Order: sequence, then structure tokens, then C-alpha cells
Amino acid sequence: MVNRTLDGKVVLIAGGAKNLGGLLARDLAEHGAGAVAIHYNSDATRQAAEATRDAVKAQGVDADLFQEDLTRADHVTALFEAVSSRFGKVDIAINTVGMVLKKPMLEISEAEYDTMFDINAKSAFFFLKEAGRVLEDHGKIVTLVTSLLGAFTSFYSTYAGGKAPVEHFTRAAAQEFGERGISVTAVGPGPMDTPFFYGQEGEEAVAFHKSAAALSAFSKTGLTDIEDVVPLIRHLVTDGWWMTGQTLLTNGGYTTK
Repeated sequence: MVNRTLDGKVVLIAGGAKNLGGLLARDLAEHGAGAVAIHYNSDATRQAAEATRDAVKAQGVDADLFQEDLTRADHVTALFEAVSSRFGKVDIAINTVGMVLKKPMLEISEAEYDTMFDINAKSAFFFLKEAGRVLEDHGKIVTLVTSLLGAFTSFYSTYAGGKAPVEHFTRAAAQEFGERGISVTAVGPGPMDTPFFYGQEGEEAVAFHKSAAALSAFSKTGLTDIEDVVPLIRHLVTDGWWMTGQTLLTNGGYTTK
């Protein structure tokens, strides 16, 4: 019988220090997770990671911090092994890691291309690989992608392009891990009301994105609110376990496929 609750589940959240990852850590703890492993990348986000850990612990849920550079495969392996050692297992693995670059193709350097694909594609692949190796049977894996996968647009070639392979990684992993009851999905939010978004956009672009979704008028900001993405992910790792191999665009009608 599939356990459709979070009771006793060990949740690993890559990029779990702040923004969507931080809210997911708090939310899944509130809804019954047994323990939350909070991954962060650099010392610059450690303080935010500590605040998220403390918020989870304040709910009576065990939590710990894990720092790794996930663009290196051996570091991804080390992350899963460290979490397994600390909590005894991993049941749910959620990868929110990503990097945006808005820039004309003619101006993108080889170094920028490599960085974008390392962060958005390579790290996602090896996160899926290690999750498939380490997760308990009937585990759940979710990777954050982008609603730009359903867009016809300029300037995001290395961002949307770097996230695009994750769709097939997700399908392949769903097929390969399905015999163990592991569900694998990808979630593509629209432009989110976080610093992740505003750092790339000028005033005119922000105004456009705030009015582009069919449901923009009913959002606090006109953008995708992280509070509206979290319940979907919570559903996918509990009652929504039957959904697998799919990419779900969660954007209020911003784009579709």
C-alpha cells in the first residue's frame, strides 16, 4: 500500500534555504514530514538556510543543513550520502536549484553557457540519478523547471534551454525508477515574485510579466506567488503520487504547451 502522507518521511530540498525552497521546507514540516534536509550552495545563503532550519525545528520536526556545489556529480553523491547517514533514509527529493540569464544569444560567452547548463541541466541530471539510487521504494522526486519551456521568446536561450533537458530526464527517470514505485515529476512555475526574478528584469519587462497570465488580476503581485506553487508540490509528493513522468506548468495561464 502506498503511503500518501508525509508522516515519518525524510525530505531533502536542494536549494532549500530561501524563496520557494525555504517555503517548501516550512510547509512540508507543517504537514507532517518526519525530517527535512536543507541543502544550500554557498556561504552567502547560509544565514537564510539557518533561519529555515530553525523554523522547521520550531514545528517540532528534525532538520539539518547540508552545503554542496551540485554542479559536481561527486558532490551530489556526497549530499545524498550525508542526508542518508544523518536521517537513516531519504523518501522525498525536491530540487529547486536554478539560475536565470536573460541575454541575447550573440552576447553569451562559452563560460556563461557552461555555467547555465551546469546549474540547470547537469546538476538536475545527477540529482535525479542519486535520488533514484538512494530513495526508499515509493519515493517521490520533483525538479523545478520553468514555464518558459512553453514559451516562444527571446533572450532566455540558455535558461530555458538549460531546463529543457530536464523534461526528458524526468520521463526517463520515471520509466527507470517506476518499478520501485518512485514517482518523478517536473514543475514549471511562471515568473515568480522573488529576487530570482527581479534581478534579471527591467521595469517594462516586469510590468509585462505582471499582466501576462490569464489569472494575473487575482495574484497578489500579478506574478506566480510561491505560496501557490507549494501546494502543488505537496500534492505531488503525497496524494498525487500517481502523476509521474510529467512536466506541470504552474503559472496561472502564463504559457501552455
